[in-house]
Amino acid sequence: MAKRSARYKTRDYQDVESANVHPLFPGDWSPLDGETRDRKYVKNIRAMSPLQQRLIDAIEEHSVVVAVGPAGTGKTYLAIAKAVEALEQGSVTRIVLSRPAVEAGESLGFLPGDLQEKLAPYLRPLYDALTERLGSKRLKALLADGAIEVAPVAYMRGRTLNQCFVVIDEAQNCTYGQLKMLLTRLGWRSTMVLTGDPDQTDLLTGMSGLGDIATRLDRVSEVAVVRLGEADIGRHPLVGSMLTVL
Repeated sequence: MAKRSARYKTRDYQDVESANVHPLFPGDWSPLDGETRDRKYVKNIRAMSPLQQRLIDAIEEHSVVVAVGPAGTGKTYLAIAKAVEALEQGSVTRIVLSRPAVEAGESLGFLPGDLQEKLAPYLRPLYDALTERLGSKRLKALLADGAIEVAPVAYMRGRTLNQCFVVIDEAQNCTYGQLKMLLTRLGWRSTMVLTGDPDQTDLLTGMSGLGDIATRLDRVSEVAVVRLGEADIGRHPLVGSMLTVL
């Protein structure tokens, strides 16, 4: 046994590795190479339905847009894509993204960490959409210099947002008073888009203000209210089928 151990200790594994291990990827490419993997998403967005095109046109033509509809209709993604486009073109100097931190059955107190870490899961969908449009490295740079701000609704009171593109996501989880407060944050040369699905609110019955706000703003000609439906869902076909019975 001792002799066998000695033979293993003196064995040259370097030659064995070089003979039996071959590169999985051609050239100098490495899956750990961040410069190669982190590429900016440059493909232009394209509407998948007439109502999605109407939403895109409304964002380009109006300062305030309310987009309501079921999950998967592209409300948030299209809004963030137009926000990134406006920032890249210099039409705005900042992007401000906000959504309410409302629990869907779990309590914030059960999540580990400080306030920012507790809020991170609620803001994750916004970061995902931004990453797809900008790439993670550029997104980190824009977040660091303040060109992009992601914040919960509670942090928006008292502000005036000039030359900004503001996206309020999951607006169905805001009360009427919160939405009124958010809408009055609009400043000069700014665009604000509210997105949400009134049928999927996590608030108690009658507390969500999105449906009421959309109905009232329908009477304001300078505001565009776009209502998407099951036909505009871009996810798995079963999503639309399930929503018709759920």
